[in-house]
Amino acid sequence: MAPVLTPYSNDGLFSVQLDRILPYAKYLSSTGIDAVLVNGTSGEGMSMTVNERKAVAEAWVTARKETNQIIMVQVGGACLKDVQELAAHAESLGSDALLCLPELFNKPQTVDELVRYLKYVAQAAPKTPLLYYHIPSYTGVNVNMPQFLATAACDIPTFAGAKYTHNNLEEATQCLEVKNGTLGFFLGCDHVLAGAFALGCDSAIATSLNMFPSPSIKILAAMRNNLPTEALQEQRKLSDAIRVITHNGSWVSTMKAAMSVMTPIDVGPPRPPLTPLSDEHTQELKKDLAALQLL
Repeated sequence: MAPVLTPYSNDGLFSVQLDRILPYAKYLSSTGIDAVLVNGTSGEGMSMTVNERKAVAEAWVTARKETNQIIMVQVGGACLKDVQELAAHAESLGSDALLCLPELFNKPQTVDELVRYLKYVAQAAPKTPLLYYHIPSYTGVNVNMPQFLATAACDIPTFAGAKYTHNNLEEATQCLEVKNGTLGFFLGCDHVLAGAFALGCDSAIATSLNMFPSPSIKILAAMRNNLPTEALQEQRKLSDAIRVITHNGSWVSTMKAAMSVMTPIDVGPPRPPLTPLSDEHTQELKKDLAALQLL
C-alpha cells in the first residue's frame, strides 16, 4: 500500500491540486500498486483543513472507479470532533478502511486512554474497519503495542489492526501474535522490510512504493520463496536509494522531490512549515539517483 503524497500548486499558495490525483492513481496502478493510504504523514493530512482532507479523499475514491484500488483514509491528527467528522465522511464514501493517529497535543499516556480515544472515533464510522497509526517518532505516543492491540481488539468492534512505523522488530513480532495473528499489521518503515518479512510480517505501507516500488515488491516475493539473500540485496538497494533521497531534507520534502524527479507525476512542494529542496539539492538528487541507475 502506497501512502500517497498530496499534490500542491507551485505558485506559493500551496493549493491542493485535485486534478492531478486521477493521473497519479493510474500511474500507481500501472506499477502494480493496488492499494493507497490517503492523508497520512506522506500525504500531509495534518497540514490540511477538514474540507481539503475530505476533497482529497473524494478524489481518490472517484479515481478508484478506474483503478479499482483499495482506499484507506487517515482521519486523525485533528481535534476529536473533526476526526469523527472525517471518519464519518470516509465511511460515507465507501472507504475500505480508516487509519487514525492518536491525539497529538493532549497525548494518550496509557493503553486505556488510547483505546478510549479510538472508541469515540470508531463510533463515528461503525461499519468501517479502523486501524491505529503507531508512529512514535512523530507523535511521542509510545504505549505497549501488543497490549494495546489486544485491548483494542476486545473493546472496539471495528478495530482491525495497525500501521506500525517503527524499527522495533522485537515488538513487531509480538504484535503479529495478537489475536492469533488475525489483525491487519502494516509495517511503515522502508528501511527494515526484509527483516520484518523474515519475522512474519507480510504487509507494508511504505512511501518509497510511490516512486520505486520494485525493490519492496521483490523483497516480499523473495522472502515468500525462501530466498533471503535476494531479499537482502533488494533491501540494500532500497536503503541506498532512501539514503540518497533524504540526504538534504526532511522525509516528506525529499520524497515529494523524488516523486517529481523519478515519475511523470508532479506533486509540487510540501506545505509550510516543511521546506522544499533547493534547486541545488534537487540537481544533486538527480545526479545521485542516476548513479544508482534509478533515473
